[in-house]
Amino acid sequence: MDKKINLRLQREEIEAQILSPYASLNKNSKGRRVEEEPCDIRTDYQRDRDRIIHSKAFRRLKHKTQVFISPEGDHYRTRLTHTLEVAQIARTIARALRLNEDLTEAMALGHDLGHTPFGHAGEYALNEVCPLGFKHYEQSIRVVEQLENKGKGLNLTWEVKDGILNHPTAGTPSTLEGKIVRLSDKIAYINHDIDDAIRGKILNSKDLPQEYVDVLGKTSSERINNILHNIVNNSINKNDVIMSDDFQEATKNIRKYMFQNVYVGSSAKTHEEKAHRIIKELYKYFIQEYQELPMEYQMMIKEKKEPVEQVVCDYIAGMTDRFAIKKFTEIFVPSSWDIY
Repeated sequence: MDKKINLRLQREEIEAQILSPYASLNKNSKGRRVEEEPCDIRTDYQRDRDRIIHSKAFRRLKHKTQVFISPEGDHYRTRLTHTLEVAQIARTIARALRLNEDLTEAMALGHDLGHTPFGHAGEYALNEVCPLGFKHYEQSIRVVEQLENKGKGLNLTWEVKDGILNHPTAGTPSTLEGKIVRLSDKIAYINHDIDDAIRGKILNSKDLPQEYVDVLGKTSSERINNILHNIVNNSINKNDVIMSDDFQEATKNIRKYMFQNVYVGSSAKTHEEKAHRIIKELYKYFIQEYQELPMEYQMMIKEKKEPVEQVVCDYIAGMTDRFAIKKFTEIFVPSSWDIY
């Protein structure tokens, strides 16, 4: 009988030989909260990536808003397509810098698992109404630790969870792969949101501040390509992932421009007040009527002694846009009935 070959160990040996000395190697991982028997084919970071892709929370991202609520057309980004674009950009940078591509991809695919319906409008609404507060990146950790897999969680490695938790601008990732994902998230959403805003006639490409366009590029693809090259050229063989000062300043100011002209107060955001109301009213209703939550959520309150406020947030944050609208309609909108 042929001797079984451990392909995972072979892969770990290859990593040690070809990756940068600053890369996060699988063999050096801090491990999982619950120890598991390693796979003989996949590395731990590959398994994490696969668990995220096969999770219910990941599938729901296809029906969650990225920026524009209920746009007319099939070509606007959703939370899922945003996630895939982040993963593509992050993998490109990781490969160029000889960092751990599997770890980077797992972080990128999992970074928004805890996002609410209706994009940041839903997040802000929950944060306003819940006394415990609400941040989507913290909820993403709760999803992978406690909510997925019938309450068992995905049992991801420490490094992947660290990258998910620290992907916002103010985050401080512990690995270079985490720094790549933090940057890639912004590169993706700034540029694809410009693309969607132009498609929706909220912006004209000529509206973008010329001094920043001259640095970054005229089109989304040109800007992404130029930013990627800038990051790679300024980070190669360094224990950091950075842009040059001029690119960092231009990116920061383009992002500021988008907040002023698209993310806040534009005609594309006219449905946000409706979204706020849906989320807040659902929260208030289920706080009072938590016995109407699905049984698995009721058990979290009764058996695990989780705060009602937290469990209601878990339920609402996990909704897709259309399911949130459906539940709101069922609860608050009268329907026809027949006495005969």
